[in-house]
Amino acid sequence: MSIETTQTRYRPADTDAELAAIRAVVDTVAHAQANELVDDFVGLFREDAIWTTGHGKRLFGRRAIAEFTAQVLPGAALNGTATYEVEHILFLRPDVAAVKIRQRYITNDGEIDSEGSPMYVMTKEDGRWMLTANQNTPVVAG
Repeated sequence: MSIETTQTRYRPADTDAELAAIRAVVDTVAHAQANELVDDFVGLFREDAIWTTGHGKRLFGRRAIAEFTAQVLPGAALNGTATYEVEHILFLRPDVAAVKIRQRYITNDGEIDSEGSPMYVMTKEDGRWMLTANQNTPVVAG
């Protein structure tokens, strides 16, 4: 994982603690997805969050994200699961971070089925990092 360090004024005072907190959110995304925990996943989003799915569906606000997630998450792990690896974090401000994820879909046989390249823009709200503006992008071969 890399961390953008060219603009030190944008880095938080305790960078290591903030990096760990951001990684913990990504770990919770992975756990909620793997275990089909709709409420745990939706609880990571700011109330007015934006989410664009891997198929281009645009969702505005936690309510829309919750409705969509309740439809697609149950049963999603039937044929496999996904891994989420933090690849890069760019602090835009001490309380705003762009987080690039490497996502791999793994079949029940342990084979990589496909990959995604999500971008999470996270904001720190009342001491907690939240998913705020997010794009889930599939990686297309070629």
